[in-house]
Amino acid sequence: MRAFKFDTRISKDGTIQIPFTPSLFNTEVEITIVPKMVKKNHKNAGKDFVKKWAGFLSFNDTDSSKLYYLTEKYK
Repeated sequence: MRAFKFDTRISKDGTIQIPFTPSLFNTEVEITIVPKMVKKNHKNAGKDFVKKWAGFLSFNDTDSSKLYYLTEKYK
């Protein structure tokens, strides 16, 4: 079974136009509609990353935690 993929737009009145494909004439088909995703502008990718993850890790003193972990592990 061949699959076809067409990029098209649904008009304001709800009509969908597909390209002329005689092999599909008088054939039952299944249609799945998947909205296209809007591509993000990657200019500010670094700033977006920092904004998303800022504050995720706090600046706590981890040395004491490491020392405690190692002393408990190697008792």
